[in-house]
Amino acid sequence: MAVEDKEQQVDEASPESGSEDDAQAEAGEGSELSTDDDLSVKDKEIERLQQENSDLKDQFLRKQADMDNFRKRLLKEKEDAITFANKQLLLDLITIIDNFERAIKSSEGARDFDSFHDGIVMIEKEFVGMLERKWHLTRFESEGEEFDPMKHEAMMVEESSDHDHQVVLQDFQKGYMLKDQVLRAAKVKVSQPVSEARQEAGDQAKAADETHDDGGE
Repeated sequence: MAVEDKEQQVDEASPESGSEDDAQAEAGEGSELSTDDDLSVKDKEIERLQQENSDLKDQFLRKQADMDNFRKRLLKEKEDAITFANKQLLLDLITIIDNFERAIKSSEGARDFDSFHDGIVMIEKEFVGMLERKWHLTRFESEGEEFDPMKHEAMMVEESSDHDHQVVLQDFQKGYMLKDQVLRAAKVKVSQPVSEARQEAGDQAKAADETHDDGGE
């Protein structure tokens, strides 16, 4: 009777053991499926990132190409601007050259110096007027003006007691202003005030000479 009870207990326990094995097997299969799903998601993410990287690289290359083309276009426009910046000025100069040619041809036939001289003077006035009117280039006079190192270049200096400051005595080469800026300084001769000591010595010497002359008389 005891043996039968033990066999019955074993038989009753066997279904529970099989049930545990089945659960473990199912858990293993579920774990494998979960791992496969994770790998699939990662593969898709990697593929997406690679595609995104490829797209960004293409965009970068296109932007770089656009920038290179833009830089080349700017360089070309700059070269054209430099080449043709003085186009109108050159056209104006050509007109003056035409006038010179006409004056030369006229003098060859007549050999009249006065007429030739008058023609050259007229062309010079026309030329200077055109530069001032259209290009804001003005020629300034310096003789008699106070010496200004920003406008004048002293080529010669002469001491003088007639002025107590530096004054331009002679204009060797005219100066030019472009609007309100000095384009070329004038080359001039400048008077230099005599120092007080030298002035006093000169006055004393002059007075002595006058006294000597009076005594001699």
